[in-house]
Amino acid sequence: MILLAVDFDNLHQILRSLYTEMMPLCSNMTGIAKGIAGLGALFYVASRVWQALSRAEPIDVYPMLRPFAIGLCILLFPTFVLGTINAVLSPVVKGTHQMLESQTFDMNQYRQQKDQLEYEAMMRNPETAYLVSNQEFDRQLEELGWSPSDLTTMTGMYVERSMYDLKKSIRDWFRELLELLFQAAALVIDTLRTFFLIVLSILGPIAFAISVYDGFQSTMTQWITRYISVYLWLPVSDVFSSILAKIQVLMLQNDITELHNNPDYSIDASNSVYIIFMIIGIIGYFTIPTVANWIIQAGGMGSFGRNVNSTASKGSSVVSGAAGAATGNITGRLMGK
Repeated sequence: MILLAVDFDNLHQILRSLYTEMMPLCSNMTGIAKGIAGLGALFYVASRVWQALSRAEPIDVYPMLRPFAIGLCILLFPTFVLGTINAVLSPVVKGTHQMLESQTFDMNQYRQQKDQLEYEAMMRNPETAYLVSNQEFDRQLEELGWSPSDLTTMTGMYVERSMYDLKKSIRDWFRELLELLFQAAALVIDTLRTFFLIVLSILGPIAFAISVYDGFQSTMTQWITRYISVYLWLPVSDVFSSILAKIQVLMLQNDITELHNNPDYSIDASNSVYIIFMIIGIIGYFTIPTVANWIIQAGGMGSFGRNVNSTASKGSSVVSGAAGAATGNITGRLMGK
């Protein structure tokens, strides 16, 4: 399948580059934001001065510095605001990504070891060796004669080998399909994250400018909390992937131990558990916005998280049902023959 050959790491890297390439667009909004903020600062200062004069009170200069501080943030928005937030949060992203890489490396090592032990276990048993080795299959065929009983045995060997190859092909296809959907779910989350960050970054100066006006002071705070919450989607995603990788490592370690100590151990049960965890992982990826919102509360993001979770539940049900129906249909037709 062509889709299975997609390098998802390159796609994630493209999204990182897209975010970097779109950042200069923040400067295009700076001019508009300066006009809005300047007008707001005029009203803000005039209102405070008029209130102080009308009450015959001394003018408090300190609160009037707020619009000027916000205006300074707008002027230096890409470097001062975005640069500071990204610099503070980037170590978190790097740390979680290193955690994911280490767990993935261990998982690949144990998977290779398990496959080798499974092959060796089947080769030790003469009744299953011919299923995985062409040389052993040819050798056992050469030992047979041409009597009716030998011909029956030979036919049975061909049928069993074909059924084993078919079963392995269906299992591998279903596993690759789930792995593709798993990677696609991660890519969907990363794409939405990049889109939200770009929109927040480009329109950030406008949000800061509006926060100068009375009644809209919380706009700047909400922008900061939403930006940080969305930014944390990536480290939360890496942590979630690390947990799933660790679970797979523990499963592989258990399989390796059983293959060493239990000659009658069947690997089919482990493969079924692996498929179940892949389905759980696909569903779990769409809970990442909710988890990130638990770390830093961002107003207005709760309904989005509920919609994503609802869509994920419906999508996973459709995927599971379609995959099960397809596998059952294929198996039924083959058994019918």
